[in-house]
Amino acid sequence: MSAAMADTRLQGLPPQADADCRVLVLGSMPGAASLAAARYYAHPRNRFWPLMAVLCGVDAGLDYPLRLAALRAAGVGLWDVIGTCERRGSLDADIVRGSETANPLVDWLAGRPSVRAVALNGGKAAEAFRCHVAPTLPVALAERLVLHALPSTSPANAAFGLERLAREWSVLIPHLDRP
Repeated sequence: MSAAMADTRLQGLPPQADADCRVLVLGSMPGAASLAAARYYAHPRNRFWPLMAVLCGVDAGLDYPLRLAALRAAGVGLWDVIGTCERRGSLDADIVRGSETANPLVDWLAGRPSVRAVALNGGKAAEAFRCHVAPTLPVALAERLVLHALPSTSPANAAFGLERLAREWSVLIPHLDRP
């Protein structure tokens, strides 16, 4: 195997959420563009930020720190299910099975009683949550949270345009502070 094809151990990004966060959006593991930029959803064709513009009024054209601040004001936090993994490319399908280490979500969620909804951004995030987090959730925490397995905002999910994503993700609206 060439060096270019060798597996790379990746470290995800830290959580971006206020103490009073009500909705936690969990991806699987940031893609290469996001890791390189140290910003969530940095790929220019990812629909996450345009979707947040529709759902909670976050101006997708703002500088990243201002987008994060607006998202926090809407009650939304960001993180990923997977904290570290090996991946051969940028796609979820490139994550080496069995290499994933989950972020400490149970402890994080237990310390934030305001979180009521968890939005799992895509199939890999939902699968990783089911495998690594759900089995360790205390009953009281599991009963507090509403889990939403939602279609991915990634450009790889070409079957879902922004309008269709907005319809599916609108289940979060009751939990958001909107302008």
